[in-house]
Amino acid sequence: MKLSKPSPTGDLTQIARGLLMGGADIIPGVSGGTVALILGIYQRLVTAVSRFDLALIGQLRHGRWSQAAAHCDLRFLVALGCGIVLGICSLGNVMKYLLEEQLTPTLAVFFGLILASSIVVARSVERWNALKLVLATAGAVFAFWLVAQPFMSGAEGYPYLFVCGMVGICAMILPGISGAFILLIMGKYKFVTDVIHDVTHGNVTFTHVAIVVVFASGCAVGLLAFSKFLRWLLEHYHGQTLAVLCGFMIGSLRRIWPFKQIPEAGEPLDITHSQVENVLPKTLDGQVLAAIALAVAAIVLVLVLDLLVRRANASK
Repeated sequence: MKLSKPSPTGDLTQIARGLLMGGADIIPGVSGGTVALILGIYQRLVTAVSRFDLALIGQLRHGRWSQAAAHCDLRFLVALGCGIVLGICSLGNVMKYLLEEQLTPTLAVFFGLILASSIVVARSVERWNALKLVLATAGAVFAFWLVAQPFMSGAEGYPYLFVCGMVGICAMILPGISGAFILLIMGKYKFVTDVIHDVTHGNVTFTHVAIVVVFASGCAVGLLAFSKFLRWLLEHYHGQTLAVLCGFMIGSLRRIWPFKQIPEAGEPLDITHSQVENVLPKTLDGQVLAAIALAVAAIVLVLVLDLLVRRANASK
C-alpha cells in the first residue's frame, strides 16, 4: 500500500478522521469501522494495527526505532488514535444531546451515510458471483438479527469487563457492527460511558482508573488479535470479505432506521432502549420530509466523495 509522505497537514487530517470515528463509536448502531470505510482509511487501519507482531518486537529489541515506526505506520496510528480519543471525550455530550433531543434527524444522517457506504463497498467487490451474494445475504441476516437482540443486565467484575472490551473493540472495527451496541447487549454501555464521563469531568478515583485500565486492556488484546485475522481475510479472500462487510452494513440499518415508535408521554425517545421499535411514518409532515432530505444529502455526500477519490487515484 502506497502511503503519502508524512506532514503536519496529513497528521491533522488523520486527527479529524479519528474525531469522526470516535464520535460514531459512541452511537449504538453506528460503527467506527463504517466511518473508516467512508473516509477511505479502513484497510490501512487494519494493516497498521495487525503489524504489532514479532517483527516489530525484533526491530525494537535491536534499537531500529525508525524501522519499527514505519513497520506499524505509527505516525498514522498515533494521529488517528488521538482523534478517536478526542472524539469519544469531546463529542460524547453532543451525541447524547442529538440522540435524546434530535434522534430522528440524527439517525437519518447516519442511515444515509451507511446505506451509501454499503453501495461503495458493493462496487468495490470484483466480479460478484453466487458465493459472494450468499455471503452478503448471510452477513445482512446476521446483522439484522443481532441488532434486535435484548440487552443483558451484565455481569459484575473485572474479568467480564475485560471480555466486553475485547468483544466491543472487534465490533467497532467491523463496518456495520456497532461496538457501542454490542456493549449495550452485554450490559456495559452505560457503565463504561458513565466512567468516561466522570473521568473527562475530573472525577477520577482509583476505581475509575482500574475500570479504564481493564477495559482498555481488553480492547487492546481484542484489537491486536482480530485485526490480524481481518487482515488475513482481506489479503486472501478480499472480495468475499467485502461482500460479508457489505451485508453487515445493510443489516445494521435496522437499528438506525430514523422513524421510531413514540414512547409514552413523559418518556424520552432513546435509541439505547431495546424497546424502541421501527415504524413507518403515517404522514409526510415537515419532520419526515426533513429526515428524508438529510438521508438523501448524506447519500449524495458519500457518493460524491467516493467519486472524487476514484478520480484522484486514477490520475496518479
